[in-house]
Amino acid sequence: MLSVHDRGFEPTDRSEAGHWEGDLICGIENRSAIGTLVERHTRYVKLLHLPAFNSSEMHTALVQVLRDLPPALRRTLTWDQGTEMAKHLKVTLDTGTRVYFCDAGSPWQRGSNENTNGLLRQYFPKSTDLSGHGPEHLAFVEQQLNHRPRMVLGDRTPHELFHALLTSAEHPSLR
Repeated sequence: MLSVHDRGFEPTDRSEAGHWEGDLICGIENRSAIGTLVERHTRYVKLLHLPAFNSSEMHTALVQVLRDLPPALRRTLTWDQGTEMAKHLKVTLDTGTRVYFCDAGSPWQRGSNENTNGLLRQYFPKSTDLSGHGPEHLAFVEQQLNHRPRMVLGDRTPHELFHALLTSAEHPSLR
């Protein structure tokens, strides 16, 4: 298991694209969950539909999302120490994305993701059943968040910045 301290940059450093933070938002009595991914540089959000709340479903969902990205935009993934990431070595093998884990009780080491999870609670209130939100609804919420201007981004949207990375002549490896 790789520690966040071995990642090569500080939790506050968001200068390079392709580094993601992940977590779960859980439903009532932790019986349902939605996976959340946030790209640290652009704050771009991807939501993971989890038909069941286990490491196999998490592996499948992560691989599906990460494989759709160019290699330069899937460098690392930082997660907490939850059991849903029991297959983290297989995620790395299947996607080339190195998975790092935060210290216990240190959510600030995934600050972008914690902030995003707070925004997501506007759509998915605590103490509700999250299993009824299918992939189409998650895509709608992704679109809403990714097109919301952010003060931290100079009132630009995560979509604008992420799209610019994908089409930039300065980043041919991202095309």
